[in-house]
Amino acid sequence: MNHSNLTILSVCSNFVIVVLKLIVGFFTGSVAVISEGIHSSMDLFASIITFFSIRISNQPADEDHPYGHGKAENIAGTIETLLIFVAGIWIIVESVNKLVNPHEIRFPALGIMVMLFGAIINIIVSRVIKKAADEANSVAMKSNALHLYTDVFTSLGIALSLFLVYITGWLWLDPVIAILTAFYIMYEAYKLLKESFPPLMDKRLSADEEEAIKQIILAHKTKFIEFHDFRSRRAGAEEYIDFHLVVSSTMTIESAHSLCDEIEAEIMDFYAKAEVLIHLEPEEERVFTRI
Repeated sequence: MNHSNLTILSVCSNFVIVVLKLIVGFFTGSVAVISEGIHSSMDLFASIITFFSIRISNQPADEDHPYGHGKAENIAGTIETLLIFVAGIWIIVESVNKLVNPHEIRFPALGIMVMLFGAIINIIVSRVIKKAADEANSVAMKSNALHLYTDVFTSLGIALSLFLVYITGWLWLDPVIAILTAFYIMYEAYKLLKESFPPLMDKRLSADEEEAIKQIILAHKTKFIEFHDFRSRRAGAEEYIDFHLVVSSTMTIESAHSLCDEIEAEIMDFYAKAEVLIHLEPEEERVFTRI
């Protein structure tokens, strides 16, 4: 199943779950169920954003975007995490109001059934999307999978709270569990924001990733003098790597070009979508920098 079909699956499953949660939430009067319905509606909106961001990011480079459209995924991932924060704040506000003005929950068993149904659907869909996201190194798809995965835990937590309210009669459990749910999803959103936002500022790859790439270059050290001005960045599912390679003045253009092709091919074995730019320099340009 391709990425577009996966996001359509996510949109459809979210739509069904949102409708069920909101209807049952208002029918039972449970602020936790209503809040979870709002949370799931954020997931629905996020799935739609993911669908369009992947379509945009997969477009080839053009005259106006010579470096491609990869950052569309990072923009989508950032927007999605901000939506989670908005949902979390709304849940907390409504829950505090429910603590101050408690009221009886009608037919809690119905709410429990809907929460369990939503959890089962989302755990299946989130695992499918997460697997595809890891294979494609897609930030937007990872974000979408996280939305669905957090929905699994929040749905189970709210199902438990409704069960406890039913057997104990403690109405305050409903808003308290909703507040805890809100803090949990906001914490998960914060972690994802740290992954999706930095590439928008052209942050370099991690130290471990850069070191692995440098080791690939150094595997050919008998064929060049040194390399310097190494730079890296990530945009969506693509990596951009460039550096200066100092070769012997006696090396032919053909040999130097062949060396660059070898290095590029090995880096692309490491990162399939990498864009590698190597600037060749004669040995007079050596700088003996640390690598």
